[in-house]
Amino acid sequence: MLTRLVGLLFVFLAGCAQVPLRGTGDLGLIIERASGHVTLVNTSSRQPYARIGGLGDLSHASAVFSRDARYAFIFGRDGGLTKVDLLEARIVKRVMQSGNAIGGSISQDGRIVVAQNYTPGGIKAFDSETLELLAEVPAEYAPGSFSKVVGLADVPGNQFAYALFEGGEIWVSDFTDPKRPVTKRYPAGLQPYDGLVTPDGRHYLAGLFGEDGIALLDLWQPEKGSRKILEKYGRGEEKLPVFKMPHLRGWSVAAGRAWLPAVGRHEVLIADAATWKETGRVAVKGQPVFVMASPDGRQIWVNFAIPDNGWVQVIDTLTGKVVQTLQPGKAVLHMEFTPRGEAVWVSARDDNRVVIYDTKTFQTLGGFDVDAPSGIFFTSRAARIGF
Repeated sequence: MLTRLVGLLFVFLAGCAQVPLRGTGDLGLIIERASGHVTLVNTSSRQPYARIGGLGDLSHASAVFSRDARYAFIFGRDGGLTKVDLLEARIVKRVMQSGNAIGGSISQDGRIVVAQNYTPGGIKAFDSETLELLAEVPAEYAPGSFSKVVGLADVPGNQFAYALFEGGEIWVSDFTDPKRPVTKRYPAGLQPYDGLVTPDGRHYLAGLFGEDGIALLDLWQPEKGSRKILEKYGRGEEKLPVFKMPHLRGWSVAAGRAWLPAVGRHEVLIADAATWKETGRVAVKGQPVFVMASPDGRQIWVNFAIPDNGWVQVIDTLTGKVVQTLQPGKAVLHMEFTPRGEAVWVSARDDNRVVIYDTKTFQTLGGFDVDAPSGIFFTSRAARIGF
């Protein structure tokens, strides 16, 4: 018996030697949008530690993380949903759940992963352990008419809020019973194109492409319905062509104010986060795509659509002014702050490079080559609402 136990211990230790021990809170991944791979990274060493292929079309991909931050769920543009083990650096399971998808989310309790789909329009919910299909909510906003789903976000109570582009509505689906979701519908406006939930989980906002303004739903008082805020923004002014739609998930709430990309304008819009009234604008170098707040709320980092997509600007939330302009590389697609915000990672797709900056000095801390990098996702998102 003793010999057998010693043998088992040897096998266990040998296995540990092959897979170095890591804390999951230190990890993340980078989407390689052209190759179907993800690069796994360590935020302390500032280096990649593994690369995984076979994830399909990642031309517009995103990721969420399990509660324990061990697993990433990657949503591909081709409808693929892939569960990746960050510690063992392998694919656990992959399912093709639709023909055209654009992101997803994970429930408050971590048990349900939900994908939002263009084709067929609607959402699908999966068991996060097995990726077994639990339920589907078709986005049928009128008899026989289905809508693309955009802006999916997890909200408290194991609910998910999302917008219907063609349907012009906000839907909230309650997955208390994962196999029998209950959905409520709220008018939003013309062509909601993306959405987000505020950090406290109270408000869901949907940007409107077909008209000026933003639709806001108070999730604490949904019976009051949605209302339009910032509805006069852009009205009566000359509009610029929109080269790339901003991502509302990149909006920020910091220093008691919301900081949002102005669609088709070279401005960041500021609104009071209590009244949702406009309080100011910041002129920036180009059309903003992501407007992202540092974890402490002191800085807002902004990247841009073409032809200014090689630049990044930093706004100080205390003064409301641009305090730094950087040029990380060609085609800056995404930024991600380390968990406590001492550094920010920036993807420069056309340079096949990720660049890391010190957020205090704005000096380069390092970087490394990645094949056509786009989205950067760190496991600190596992503890955040709406991420």
